Amino acid sequence: MSIFHTILYQPLFNALVFLYENIAFEDLGIAIILLTLIIRFILYPLFYKSFKNQTLMQKIQPEIKKIQHDHKDNKEKQAQAMIELYRRHKVNPFSSFLLILVQLPVLIVLYRLFLNGFSPEAFADLYAFVPQPAEINNFFLGLIDLQKRSILVVVLAVVLQYFQGRLSLPKKTSDDPAAKVSRSMVVIGPVLTLVILTSLPAAIGVYWLASSAFSIVQQIIVNKKLRKEDDTRISDKS
Repeated sequence: MSIFHTILYQPLFNALVFLYENIAFEDLGIAIILLTLIIRFILYPLFYKSFKNQTLMQKIQPEIKKIQHDHKDNKEKQAQAMIELYRRHKVNPFSSFLLILVQLPVLIVLYRLFLNGFSPEAFADLYAFVPQPAEINNFFLGLIDLQKRSILVVVLAVVLQYFQGRLSLPKKTSDDPAAKVSRSMVVIGPVLTLVILTSLPAAIGVYWLASSAFSIVQQIIVNKKLRKEDDTRISDKS
């Protein structure tokens, strides 16, 4: 049995079955949403730090642009100045990549889980203290078959992905390359969501949808906290 199966697949599978049987009223869609929230709460510090880094990176773009201009003929000094800038603002430019790497195994596990289905062979992965359900109801709220594709779930996920991208943009817009990339991602993100989810079971879409909704709430919290820090900094200077 692979480490991936033991460390990720089996615990998530057991958690989903436990939630389905005991908390989600035997509704698989609700169980997926609850599992998503648990995953996001566990990874909350990492997600929070990543969102904060993204927001701060956008705020210091003018300083980055100035460094690139001032040291355009000396790449070594430019790199040193960049490192010093990131250190001063406590920014890690690679945090967003780490966030993607953390989420990817979870998506793979969920895809495998719903690809394999809830057969008797799958239930062999249940822990001894998790009872095997008599059957699994694959419908979300009695309306959406989670084993099939759902246009409704895809559309909702795309809309939430768009709003999440909009929230991550700074209020003041600029024409520097990084700002243009950020604005482009507001559109590219939902398009990628549409392309990916249209070919996957609705169960993955429900996870994506719940995760995006959590991200929106988290981005609002980050934005408010950073705004408060800015107000405090300005008042201290005055």
